[in-house]
Amino acid sequence: MTTEIRHIVFDIGKVLIHYDPHLPFARLIPDETERNWFFANICTHDWNIEQDRGRTWEEAEALLIAEHPAREEHIRAFRKYWHEMVPHAYDDSVAILEGLIAEGRDVTMLTNFASDTFREAQERFPFLKLPRGVTVSGDVGLIKPDLAIYENHTKSFGLDPKATIFIDDAPVNVEGARAFGWNAVLFSGADKLRGDLAAYGVKV
Repeated sequence: MTTEIRHIVFDIGKVLIHYDPHLPFARLIPDETERNWFFANICTHDWNIEQDRGRTWEEAEALLIAEHPAREEHIRAFRKYWHEMVPHAYDDSVAILEGLIAEGRDVTMLTNFASDTFREAQERFPFLKLPRGVTVSGDVGLIKPDLAIYENHTKSFGLDPKATIFIDDAPVNVEGARAFGWNAVLFSGADKLRGDLAAYGVKV
């Protein structure tokens, strides 16, 4: 590589901690067909991402309950049982994160996360407090893959884009980072991540 990597930026969900909204809802809506319909038509990805952009859960719930009053209990359950959606960390990924920090590498995080649930996650998973800092989409009112959030993170933490590598599980977010001028790799497991980092001259 022409530029030495000096800044390593981690996504969080599905990179460092597991996330699956079906976990509590498999109990709440046991019928798989009905559950899939619920996620496709009521508590959708597009609805949830607005909490990542900064909308409050109160606003989000009120919006859906007005449209689907019979589903109030299930709508409120999304936030109520959120903790069950993030049951554990990926220990092998966390070991990479901690190893990089121990080596003195500059490690930060950039995540699409609602402000309140992120603070809850930090208490449950203390390693989320180890990096130099984090940009939480819900705090800044921007979400990946908007180029503005990569710019915000770059300015906030004084990064050199050419010397930055970003790790994310979503192809669209990886492409957004590259479009902004960062190096970026798609996460699908710790072994691949070690290889990807090594290819950029970052040994773990």
